[in-house]
Amino acid sequence: MRWLVAICALLWAQGALAQGQFSEIWQPICTMGQESSVGCDDIRAREILDASEAPWSAIGRVNFASRSQRSHCTGVLVSDRLVLTAAHCLYNSARQRWIPATSIRFAAGYQRGEAVAVSLVLAYRLDAQQGVDGAFDNRADLDWAILELAEPIGAEVGFLAVAQGTQGDGSVAGYPGLRPHVLSRTMSCAHQASSAGLLHAICPVMMGDSGAPLLVETQSGLTVVAILSRIAPTPDGIDALFLPVQEFDLNGN
Repeated sequence: MRWLVAICALLWAQGALAQGQFSEIWQPICTMGQESSVGCDDIRAREILDASEAPWSAIGRVNFASRSQRSHCTGVLVSDRLVLTAAHCLYNSARQRWIPATSIRFAAGYQRGEAVAVSLVLAYRLDAQQGVDGAFDNRADLDWAILELAEPIGAEVGFLAVAQGTQGDGSVAGYPGLRPHVLSRTMSCAHQASSAGLLHAICPVMMGDSGAPLLVETQSGLTVVAILSRIAPTPDGIDALFLPVQEFDLNGN
């Protein structure tokens, strides 16, 4: 079974190889911060994790492939079958339509062409205000999605608890475009709540990390307090915007 998982993950990985090279779309990230040593060097300096080991095996790649497009985001298991990620990861902006669930795979514990487990996606849930008439609504508070997996792989690889977001230190674990085949974690990213209830942090993240969990250590262990929605290069570093887990409709109401 493990060899089948490895082959499946490797096939999904092939289209992302170019993401490990410098791209013009990353110019604002890789060249900013002339005096503050931020940018792509900080992303490369992130801690490489062993994605095959708990609790990191609960994090994986959300992969999409078609004849015209191959891409990935990051997602995190929060139950046997449910994965949190960003809604914009599921929208094909070139074709202006949502990606069918049948075209999406979740590779848990993915690392260098292998995954601990891979599952098809049966369906995904968006905010009731998201996807009206098939369009994508760019409001940050609507940028969440919950994937329902065909297989209960969370029972095998583990899943993370969710908690209400608080101010303080956290870290982000994901698959950035510069290193799309290894799971890596940022150093401490102090996050603060904005007036809109979202969370901000100066944190070395980039495309590919979208949907990655903002993780905080609690008395009960590592917990997910938010997921990465979008980024904005600034002179002080990468301003990361996170969507707290309380914005997700985890109960399907």
